[in-house]
Formats: sequence, C-alpha cells, structure tokens
Amino acid sequence: MEPQRDQQGTLLHVVETLLDKGLVLNADIMVSVAGVELLGIRIRAALASFETAAKYGLDFPAGTDRETVAWQEAIEQKETCPQCQKRSPLAQLMNEYCPWCGWQSAYSKQLSRSAESSPPEQQLGTGAGQEEEHAGEQRTSSRSS
Repeated sequence: MEPQRDQQGTLLHVVETLLDKGLVLNADIMVSVAGVELLGIRIRAALASFETAAKYGLDFPAGTDRETVAWQEAIEQKETCPQCQKRSPLAQLMNEYCPWCGWQSAYSKQLSRSAESSPPEQQLGTGAGQEEEHAGEQRTSSRSS
C-alpha cells in the first residue's frame, strides 16, 4: 500500500491560497531593559497577488504602470469554473464558455439558442442592399417599357 499525498497539503497549494486570499501581518515589537522601553517597532505587511491587492484597494508604489495588459488582466473579475475548477474571466465564463474545458453556463446556452432561432436581417429581406437592388430593378423595367 502506497502512501497518498493530499493535494491540499502541498506547499504549492498553501502559497496559491496565500496569494489568492492575501495575508496581513500586524506586529508591535518592543525591546525593553529593566522596564525601560528602548525600541518600539510597528510593522504592517501585506502578502497578496496583484489581483488580490487590486481587488482590496491596496496602494502600489509610485510609478506602477496600471495601463499594461497584465495589469488589466489582474484586475479583471474572475470566477472558478464549476466543471474544471480553474479561474476564468467572469464575463467570458457567463456569456460564452470556459476557455479551459468548454463548459457553458445556462445563460450562455440560452443566448446561443436565441441567436440561432432568430434569423439574420439579410435572410428576412430587409437588408439595405436588397432594397437598392429592388429599386434598380424597377428603374430598368420602367425604362424598357
């Protein structure tokens, strides 16, 4: 019988959870000798991914370029796919499909069914090109008479 390792106890899972959820450390350190405080340090540190930090409104160093593609992807709202458990952009997951496994939400299925059931304008005969073509036919038939 081989020992089995649970995926949730690995270092990778711990680091991923810390970066996903974020970690804030508040510490007050005082060094005193014989009741006399010699040194006092207050530390407040945050450990999080850029995505989590942006979501909670943490300040970034001056000069951070927030217009990059990577930054826009980091602040884009994401959700976990119910089928493959991978994080994907919320708008794509709800309106289209999961880019990882192809799962579709009920809303996106409804959108695709309604798009298939309603024919495009050109098939209905109300397109602008067909009206001009019809008017041209009338002009040529009146000239030949």
